Amino acid sequence: MQRTKGQKKNQWKAWLYLLPALALLAVFTVWPIINTIRMSLLKDYSIMAELSGTKFRFGFDNFVKVTRYPSFIKCLGNTMLLTVITVPVSTMLALLIAVALNSIKFLRRIFQTIFFLPYVTNAIAIGMVFMAMFDIIGGGPGIEPSSIGIINTIIKAFGGSPIKWVSTGSTKTANMAVLILYIIWNALPFKILVLLGGLQSVNKQYYEAAKVDGASRFRIFWRITVPLLSPMIAYVVITGFIGGFKEYSSVVGIFGEDMGPAHDPGRLNTMVGFIYENIKGNQGRASAAALILFAIILAVTIINLYVSKKKVHY
Repeated sequence: MQRTKGQKKNQWKAWLYLLPALALLAVFTVWPIINTIRMSLLKDYSIMAELSGTKFRFGFDNFVKVTRYPSFIKCLGNTMLLTVITVPVSTMLALLIAVALNSIKFLRRIFQTIFFLPYVTNAIAIGMVFMAMFDIIGGGPGIEPSSIGIINTIIKAFGGSPIKWVSTGSTKTANMAVLILYIIWNALPFKILVLLGGLQSVNKQYYEAAKVDGASRFRIFWRITVPLLSPMIAYVVITGFIGGFKEYSSVVGIFGEDMGPAHDPGRLNTMVGFIYENIKGNQGRASAAALILFAIILAVTIINLYVSKKKVHY
């Protein structure tokens, strides 16, 4: 009986210690989610209008309107394209780099630091560096540009013509190419870190046995490394898709708040950018878009988890 009272006392202490964290979680996480759902179900909801006493009709009008906006479809298409391309490519590159780093001893820590630097660098600052690398400044019909960036300098050194990657007059394909390169490069450090940690925990006896059997490097990689790393690969793929659908800072870093080159602002806008644009004027529409994005991320995550159950070897 005394032991039961002691256990109850300890439970109350535990809840007391957790109370500050639970209070912050309720205020800054639970309530915003509930309020977002509420605003999405009120037609043309606006905070300022609500404060002035306006009543809003309950329904799904915001969801219907959002899905009919051409800008929403464009933003969804941009987000899907960026995610579908960058996640598989960055995961494969991270896996190859992690295997290469794991196989060397000399200067391993230096290379690990170099590859990890983008993860601790401000995303906007990196985007500005990419813009400077690919940008063309000045110039016109018959006029040489005053600056063409390091990438176009390399292209010109090999006999090619400078390409307008991000400047006025550039194509969406060129814009997307720069953006995809940036997202892949920025996503590599975290994935390399996770996969390298997984590789270092793999039992070396598997590789020794494979070498004794005369297995090729590709067969060892495909039949031993990939299956043993499958839990980590599944993790970086799932988190990669979640991060990909929330892509926003990379576009702002390269193209600024216009979300595109000067001659076509909004060209590269994403789902998160669409939500931010609508928060100022119509919170109901922004809330509906946020819930649609949440539903897409949830569906993709569930599919990834279902596939990983069959493909992942624990």
